[in-house]
Amino acid sequence: MARIGVFICWCGENIARNVDVEQAATQVAELPGVACALAYKYMCSDPGQSLIRQKIASEHLTGIVVASCSPHMHLRTFRKAAAAEGLNPYLVEMANIREHCSWVHHDRAEATAKAVELIRMAVAKVRCDHALQPIAIPVTRRALVIGGGVAGIQAALDIADAGYQVVVVEREPSIGGKMAGLSETFPTLDCSQCILTPRMVDVGQHPNITLHTYSEVESVEGYLGNFKVTIRKKARYVDVAKCTGCGQCWNACPSKKTPSAFDYNMGTRTAIYVPFPQAVPARPVIDRNACLHFLKGKCGVCAKKCQAGAINYEDQDTSVVEEVGAVVVATGFQLYQIGKERNGDGTVGYGEYGYGEYPDVIDSLQFERLVSASGPTGGEIRRPSDGQVPKTVVFISCVGSRDNAKGLSYCSKICCMYTAKHTMLYKHKVHDGTAHVFYMDIRAGGKNYDEFVRRAIEQDGAQYHRGRVSKITQENGRLIVRGVDTLVGEPLTVEADLVVLASAMRPADGVEPLAQKLNVGYDENGFLSESHPKLRPVETNAAGVFVCGACQGPKDIPESVAQATAAAGKVLVMFGHEKLAREPEIAKVNETNCAACFTCVRACPYTAIEKAEIRDRKGNLVKRTARVNQGLCMGCGTCVALCPSKSVDIEGFTEQQVYAMLESLE
Repeated sequence: MARIGVFICWCGENIARNVDVEQAATQVAELPGVACALAYKYMCSDPGQSLIRQKIASEHLTGIVVASCSPHMHLRTFRKAAAAEGLNPYLVEMANIREHCSWVHHDRAEATAKAVELIRMAVAKVRCDHALQPIAIPVTRRALVIGGGVAGIQAALDIADAGYQVVVVEREPSIGGKMAGLSETFPTLDCSQCILTPRMVDVGQHPNITLHTYSEVESVEGYLGNFKVTIRKKARYVDVAKCTGCGQCWNACPSKKTPSAFDYNMGTRTAIYVPFPQAVPARPVIDRNACLHFLKGKCGVCAKKCQAGAINYEDQDTSVVEEVGAVVVATGFQLYQIGKERNGDGTVGYGEYGYGEYPDVIDSLQFERLVSASGPTGGEIRRPSDGQVPKTVVFISCVGSRDNAKGLSYCSKICCMYTAKHTMLYKHKVHDGTAHVFYMDIRAGGKNYDEFVRRAIEQDGAQYHRGRVSKITQENGRLIVRGVDTLVGEPLTVEADLVVLASAMRPADGVEPLAQKLNVGYDENGFLSESHPKLRPVETNAAGVFVCGACQGPKDIPESVAQATAAAGKVLVMFGHEKLAREPEIAKVNETNCAACFTCVRACPYTAIEKAEIRDRKGNLVKRTARVNQGLCMGCGTCVALCPSKSVDIEGFTEQQVYAMLESLE
């Protein structure tokens, strides 16, 4: 016979303000099967949990209903309390009377009545509950990190330093990501390469790290703790094992006019190249789209110069399969496309700014290469059009950000800071120059960030104008920037030698197909979705897959590094156990009733259901059936909704329990 305990939380005033919790407890105590009903001010506190444990023992309870906040907040808390007293934790249910009652209803009587109904439904469900046991899954204690930027580097080193094997996949020829191309970093203005390069070297030399550069993830199979990842290693046409990185090949290469992607087309490189001097691995790759050997069938200078015999024009793409237990996605970002053409996502660009039309209108990453000592101008700020030093530079913030009409609705978070940094770097190199900044408003939320912006204005003399720029034209070799200063209420025109556009941050190319391979959700802007923005910020709804850095949303370097360490910590928690315990509230197929139509197999978004066969002892086929992979299933219920024979149910949320909840309503 069911003996159910109901525990109603005041949640301070969050619930008790609009719900009469004492009256609710009195009414609920009369429900069939309820052995006790109590109200307490903070049920999630230690005294509240002790009260629950005491009642389990004294009242011999067979089930519990806690009426309080969202199950996402404290369901695990109350289940642990019940388990500590010997009650199966899956006989604990929660009724959400805070978000669903108190916070949305202001009539006390109606809110109390609704709370009682929600509790009645939870009691009816508990009466149909049965004990469940966590699912034990073996773990491959090896991690995959996708992306070799600063976030991926940090995550890989944290996991590897803990003693576990890590596989790093980077699609560029070298790790380092966007940070490798920066000059200085805010708010300290320390050299980007100086702080990043040692970490890159650590990754390249770490005994626990396997590095796959110039490679991409082709496919992902498996589930939590047991992933099988196919990685396509693109042909480098250079044998990395033989190559010594001496530089003879790229120094002799006659094809020297290829635009450099690392310099964002501000400079050129040879057809065989390393992206930048500090690259890891410091081994070249041949761009067959620029190499004369592939284009015209002649040349071969690099092969002749290579004393190690590392050049291999017959090289082909290869695939390797890595078995890992966890995946960390750190694929980084790209800049919003500013040009006037319509972008693939429907945004129309900013053709009125002349980007792509006027060579002296550049974006923020291109400006970073101009001021970098390893950049195409050796750190001297010069106009792309004629190589002259610009005496007036205009920086325009929020190009593509916070613009529902033409760009993207969200704030890119770091543009205000790196624009302030750019004005400082410009003034440090061009002492008699003038920097103008057009901005919407300044968002400098971080330690020493606001002080950094004030320094750009007060010490370095950057002239800030609150307002948008309407149009940029070119007259007599100078850029005419027309805008408005809303603080003084007047239009403003600046004759500039150089214009720098602070473009919005967007997810890197290819992140959506990668997310689909990993069964990870993403939002309307393409950023990967975390499981919970507050409580599980680096986890995803795909068990065993974690996110960090700018693939999850716009971030600066400190935040990316912090999140990478958090993701690595989650991986290490996983690897701390030989077997993982998964929640058992997943789909289960009644194989006796299954009609083998396999509608569920086709519909499952997590590919967690597979075709199976039931055979007798002699090996004869008895019937075909669908079967759930317990490691993959996320309990979404899609299969339950679509099964024509009603052979699938969700453990802990069966149709019997749902019907019982509905029938309990008065």
